[in-house]
Amino acid sequence: MRHRKAGRKLGRNGTHRLALYRNLALALFRHERIITTEAKAKAVRPFVEKLITLARKGTLHARRLVLARLGPPAKAEVHPPEKDDDPNADDRRVIVKLFSEIAPRYADRPGGYTRIIKRHERRLGDGGKTAYLELLKAGEVKVQKRGVPPPPAPAPRLTETPPAAPAAESPPATPPVSTETPQTPPPA
Repeated sequence: MRHRKAGRKLGRNGTHRLALYRNLALALFRHERIITTEAKAKAVRPFVEKLITLARKGTLHARRLVLARLGPPAKAEVHPPEKDDDPNADDRRVIVKLFSEIAPRYADRPGGYTRIIKRHERRLGDGGKTAYLELLKAGEVKVQKRGVPPPPAPAPRLTETPPAAPAAESPPATPPVSTETPQTPPPA
């Protein structure tokens, strides 16, 4: 029985799992949408959401806690230049993007900053199930799985017709049936 054993191991030991979570979180903060396996997406989601919740506070202590949880790669650039004159280069640090761009986006949202969308395409090497893990856009609300059920159909209206006035002394249509049983004479 695996009672009271929360979390997923993902076939890795603790330090390898932490490194995986850090790398997936950094990739998500850089690109805001990544493709990974369903199991990894479900496992890293709480890790990422706790980091965003810390970043929403915006304090120095929260910044140091995020740096401690993300480790040394947190100081990596958002989009390092591939060439010297790369126009897409973004030399901001990932942690600066998290605190200045991503966290304010969710200032009024009480959790649920990420979405997992399952993909129908399997991974080529081993056929593993893949999914998108993405950050929600600003002002985006959770999509209801089922729409609000339509109101019930109105009850049919019944119009009451007034009872017909009784006819005056009309003969009964069938002869009255006697409920008495005939008596038989006593035997002699």
